[in-house]
Amino acid sequence: MTDTARRTPRTVARCAQAALAAAAVADAFRAVAVRDDYLHPSAAALHRSGTLSMVFVYTMTLATVLFLVWLARSRSNAQELSPGAALPSRGWTIGAWFVPVVNLFVPRRLVLDIGRASSASWERQRGTTLVNLWWAAWVAHAVVLVVAGRVAPGSMALLVLAEALMLAAAALLGLVIERVTAAPPGRPS
Repeated sequence: MTDTARRTPRTVARCAQAALAAAAVADAFRAVAVRDDYLHPSAAALHRSGTLSMVFVYTMTLATVLFLVWLARSRSNAQELSPGAALPSRGWTIGAWFVPVVNLFVPRRLVLDIGRASSASWERQRGTTLVNLWWAAWVAHAVVLVVAGRVAPGSMALLVLAEALMLAAAALLGLVIERVTAAPPGRPS
């Protein structure tokens, strides 16, 4: 086994988890400020909404970059641990997230493939269920945002639902990162 396989991306994983948590919280504050500006337009509400939106964009960008770096490193480790596993190319591991329509289905499969190749006990540890729950929360969050924006802008019920799904998706992704990053039994970390 090479040194590459022995180095798990723990530091990047922890940084990605922290950035995801910060982005989810920033999104909740941003959503409330945007709703407030929508319902009660004023210069102060617009300023607060704009500031919190910028904070969210910055934290979400950081979380996205850290997550993709972690995913690429995890893919390399998985390739080392399971040389015969059918894993996507390095480029496709990142690129699939940015291709419209493809990004609704393929990234979930990529994370599942990397998880399975990383750990012989992936299925026993319910890794697939965890990835499916994360992906369902993430896609549901996106759907609720689109519906809310078109059908009922300013709806408190849809805002709460969307933010609950965002927080759930962030927490579940944090668990997915933890599961994939954890050193599998019998394999060096």
